[in-house]
Amino acid sequence: MKKILILHTGGTISMAEDAQGHVSPNESNPMSAVNMQLDEVELVTEDIFNLPSPHITLSDMLVLKNRLKKAFLTESFDGAVITHGTDTLEETAFFLDTTLERGKPIVMTGAMRSSNELGTDGIYNFLSAIRVAADEHSHDRGVLVVMNDEIHSARYVTKTHTTNVSTFQTPTHGPLGLLTKNKIIYFHNDSENQHLDVHSIHGNVPIVKAFAGMSGQILDLLDLDKLDGIVIEALGAGNLPPIASQSLQRLLDAGVPVVLVSRCFNGIAEPVYAYQGGGSQLYDAGVMFADEVNSQKARLKLIIGLNAGLETPSQLRNFMEN
Repeated sequence: MKKILILHTGGTISMAEDAQGHVSPNESNPMSAVNMQLDEVELVTEDIFNLPSPHITLSDMLVLKNRLKKAFLTESFDGAVITHGTDTLEETAFFLDTTLERGKPIVMTGAMRSSNELGTDGIYNFLSAIRVAADEHSHDRGVLVVMNDEIHSARYVTKTHTTNVSTFQTPTHGPLGLLTKNKIIYFHNDSENQHLDVHSIHGNVPIVKAFAGMSGQILDLLDLDKLDGIVIEALGAGNLPPIASQSLQRLLDAGVPVVLVSRCFNGIAEPVYAYQGGGSQLYDAGVMFADEVNSQKARLKLIIGLNAGLETPSQLRNFMEN
């Protein structure tokens, strides 16, 4: 008998649509009333939050991390399923994947259609997530995101469509696996990232997106005394317009950690170009290139590193680039 912890956090999967087509939270989570019957699986359910995912904070993610750690260390759970709103699901999944060691399955799921809409996908995704969490082959794969019959790695998955039920996709890599009516099939296993357990989660780290003709004005407006780091969504393989790169030097000179990712949907940012503002020049100046994650995940990773006590440039660079 597998013992699976269910943590409901809110989101569209727990909301309902009114006569005007407006979707909002219910006073009680309808997913709590769903009676899943799976052979050899015992479910223990907790409504830990009831929040739309844009309301989820880093402090909420830390609460989830601590609850999961307790569940696996002292309560003999064999796996966990978290229902979550889709807008920030990938961020919560990445946070947990970066702060918890691999081992027992942690599966996140949600819905693109609320509980009373025609074609609601919530109950099906919930059942799929439980199946994956109870499967022996889901161990040691990190946090998984399960929706629309696909299994994705928290490290790489992202929301790609505002309303489509197949919104969660993994650029470059593709899904880890899929579900059929009777099977769970894994295609491959992604490489393990570095994990850092944290007990606090503070830090002011904004994200700035680069664009053609970008000057340094936006960067010049930043108050260095209130800044713990910055993530730049750069052009192409990791480049900036020349004037913007000059303003970035002010942050580097002040010791502000600067992390760079590409604004491209696919591919990997790396220091290639040596012209002014090119990635090679930025890297030599001290900019860190976050390996294969998008800007919102790079932001989380930098904050986790800072809260874990990685203070020297070499420590942070090693963490951010692996």
